[in-house]
Amino acid sequence: MATPRITSVNVGRPRTVEWRGRQVTSAIWKEPVAGPVVLAGVNVHGDDQADRRVHGGPDMAVYAYAAEDYAWWASTVGPLAPGTFGENLTTEGIDVTGAAIGDRWRIGDVVLEVSQPRRPCFKLGIRMGDEDFPGAFDRAGRPGTYLRIVQPGTVAAGDEVTIEPTAAPRIPIGALVSEEPPLDLWETVASDPRVPEGWRQTAARTLARSG
Repeated sequence: MATPRITSVNVGRPRTVEWRGRQVTSAIWKEPVAGPVVLAGVNVHGDDQADRRVHGGPDMAVYAYAAEDYAWWASTVGPLAPGTFGENLTTEGIDVTGAAIGDRWRIGDVVLEVSQPRRPCFKLGIRMGDEDFPGAFDRAGRPGTYLRIVQPGTVAAGDEVTIEPTAAPRIPIGALVSEEPPLDLWETVASDPRVPEGWRQTAARTLARSG
């Protein structure tokens, strides 16, 4: 694999579009920016979310997607530019699907922490002009990852990333969006404080139904 690095930093502001006869506001349209960009608090400078009830916040401060996964998609949907899926950081040389919750990414002075996979909503379908695309994205098992901002600072395209693996037990991002996660994984998720509360609640409900 190539040296882990950021290939593009992408930001976007909410815009309103017409979709299936109604007005929808979304910030999924992201464009690459030149030069260093500040990552601080719960956001990337110059970026925003349209609906803070389901997007953004500490556990979804930054979204990253791998150039290698874009290359995989190219065989079915054609070449895709960085930021197409709404990610803030497009990466190279990082197995994003294999990243574990709690892994830390050091980019210069910035420290980010892997928090959870992306579950696509209908707005990804708007971005792709295909209402069925969110389902295809889910089935592909290449979700990208959200990250917390542990230590703020600036990042830019070309910056190298140092990966610091989290301690065991490791919960890979891809395992959470697999077709049928095993019960022992849900048991780990339900009790692991590194996992966002929403996922722990999902795990608890899954275990309650199974038992």
